[in-house]
Amino acid sequence: MTSAEHTQAGGNPFDLHGHVAVVTGGNSGIGLAMAEALAAAGANVCIWGTNEDRNATAAEKLRSHGTGVLALACDVADEGQVEQAMGRTVEHFGRLDSCFANAGVGGAGTRFLDTDLDEFRRVTRVNIDGAFLTLRAAARQLVDQGEGGSLAGTASLAAVQGQPRGQGYASSKGALISMIKSIAIELARHHIRANAILPGWVSTPMADPALESEPFQRRVLPRMPVGRWGKPDDFGALAVYLASPATAFHTADTITVDGGYSAF
Repeated sequence: MTSAEHTQAGGNPFDLHGHVAVVTGGNSGIGLAMAEALAAAGANVCIWGTNEDRNATAAEKLRSHGTGVLALACDVADEGQVEQAMGRTVEHFGRLDSCFANAGVGGAGTRFLDTDLDEFRRVTRVNIDGAFLTLRAAARQLVDQGEGGSLAGTASLAAVQGQPRGQGYASSKGALISMIKSIAIELARHHIRANAILPGWVSTPMADPALESEPFQRRVLPRMPVGRWGKPDDFGALAVYLASPATAFHTADTITVDGGYSAF
């Protein structure tokens, strides 16, 4: 029984037993927290990541929840690898219900005037090309199944606020939001919903070098109404919500999770 069928039968909409989710960049940070929450809710989870050692460690952690787990090495910016990974996912689990395009890379922090095209494309190759390839492969599978589903992309608050020395990163995340909205409108007739997640300042391996610096803490932390940086676990329940059939009417949205930073 799929999670949608379970809900139709009068069950808990957040019980994801029978559900199959893909989480790219699922071996650490926000992606791993999402994958853990999905598994804890009963979903079978496939994580894609480029580091096979981290994939294996994450998969072992996920298996403690007693659901199906698969970890695949995949560079999301490589079209062939994405198609192969999606094929292996569906072959292993028999279906797909949700996909979280979470894989991303940060910029080098170079001044805009000194940023060359190779550096710009290094970031956009993963953050926008990779998201496009991932979401396209997932959407094709969902349309073929004909049962609807959920697509989500991890953008960033940088998409809507200025980020000095981060033009490639910010523009890639802004493009992701626009792409998600367009996907949501086009695929709504297939009962496929698509939403973008905008994290604020969250403690992850990619962000920690900045967040742990004394000058950054002195300038930025006082602007956090909740008084702390975000944690990857803050995104777990949101992943379960977006995967669940309870969100059938929630699509084309940008969901900001930043501890109130952007409102203060």
